[in-house]
Amino acid sequence: MKMHFCIPVSRPRPAAWGGRYVLYSVYLDGFLFCRVRYSQLHRWNEQLRRVFGNCLPPFPPKYYLAMTTAMADERRDQLEQYLQNVSMDPNVVRSDVFMDFLKRLQLDTFDISTKKSSLDIFLPDGRSIKIEILTSDTAERVLEVVSHRIGLCQELLGYFGLFLVQFHKEDKLSVVKKMADFELPYVSLRSSEVENCKVGLRKWYLDPSLDSKLMDCRVAGELIYMQAIQDIEKEWGKPTQTQREKLKALQKEDNQIKCLQLSREVRHYGYIRLDPCTCDFPEPGCEATVAVGNDEICCRVALPDNQTRDVVFQMSRVKCWQVTFLGTLLDTDGPLQTLSQNLELRFQYSEDSRCQWFVIYTRQAFLLSSCLKKMITEKMVKLAAENPEMQIEVPEQSKSKKNHTQQNQRKDYSGFLSRKSKISIKVPEDDCVFGTIKEEDL
Repeated sequence: MKMHFCIPVSRPRPAAWGGRYVLYSVYLDGFLFCRVRYSQLHRWNEQLRRVFGNCLPPFPPKYYLAMTTAMADERRDQLEQYLQNVSMDPNVVRSDVFMDFLKRLQLDTFDISTKKSSLDIFLPDGRSIKIEILTSDTAERVLEVVSHRIGLCQELLGYFGLFLVQFHKEDKLSVVKKMADFELPYVSLRSSEVENCKVGLRKWYLDPSLDSKLMDCRVAGELIYMQAIQDIEKEWGKPTQTQREKLKALQKEDNQIKCLQLSREVRHYGYIRLDPCTCDFPEPGCEATVAVGNDEICCRVALPDNQTRDVVFQMSRVKCWQVTFLGTLLDTDGPLQTLSQNLELRFQYSEDSRCQWFVIYTRQAFLLSSCLKKMITEKMVKLAAENPEMQIEVPEQSKSKKNHTQQNQRKDYSGFLSRKSKISIKVPEDDCVFGTIKEEDL
């Protein structure tokens, strides 16, 4: 499945030799990831092709005449599609050519040099551990350092991830985003505009039954327990009054095993909850709280008559979805580095032999999309394990393991539709004039 790369804006810049070039702002999961020139991406593509051959997606061709605004916009779209498509192959993503190039871009964009530093990693119980890293260490590498520090079994790393987490004054938290393996946590933390943002360690699966695979590791079990308690304290989980009282008693007794067993019976156990948002059902503009997990999207909708309605969407009925940026973005050298305003996620849902589109307006639309992808992946892995003869293709594998599929047994989850028909980005006219820029200036 495609990663959430997008290039919403590009800007012409004067070159030192008197020409001009175009600088593309690449966003990942709604946050500025890097700025890059076409010529840099072109050289990178050639390096990738020397390693992986013609299995790579097509790269936007060079222009040998002056580019018009329409041509420049088309190239921007093509580069965006290229980044999304090239990152679909786990073998490519895990290669040194891929990783080293993106690491250098992140460092250069935010003017950060490679050096030794320390980084605080927050555990689900609120405690933090300080680890020594390089500023150029990827999230995958940092996770390995953290796991070694706390004694987490290496073979269980794929069940956990590093997240940007926002802590609020009212003792609540928001999961801002899941970090990609090739992302640099040190850079992402310092470039983020989100206030009180920290790097947190959390489990990264949404199927509660996967807990059983981790319980033989003491540290993994403790992390799951910590997160279960935190989720209930932060009101992500919805225990009954009786469950809440029993959980408090078990916590006082420090009986983690029974406490975790009871936590699994709590409604929305292991779900990720989004910040309050709005949706278009049962009518436009309804306020909602959204929780996602266990193969479903749960929405508690506030109705105009001061009543609430619980709406549950089963992932098996979700046909596809798309994330769209609806607002206005002016890409400058200033602090604006996030697309977290005016985002929507719309999904097509099949029920009673008819399909309907539903829309959720949330600044965490990219996180929600990542959760949907994760649930589909987990479901397909489970199906492949139960029916090995079916050879179901698994779209997301942490260690580049692939299974092949019989085409007639594969369900098409594209994950993203073209956002161009919806996106509305306004850039000053003087920043959109590409007619005087030639290919050699790029």
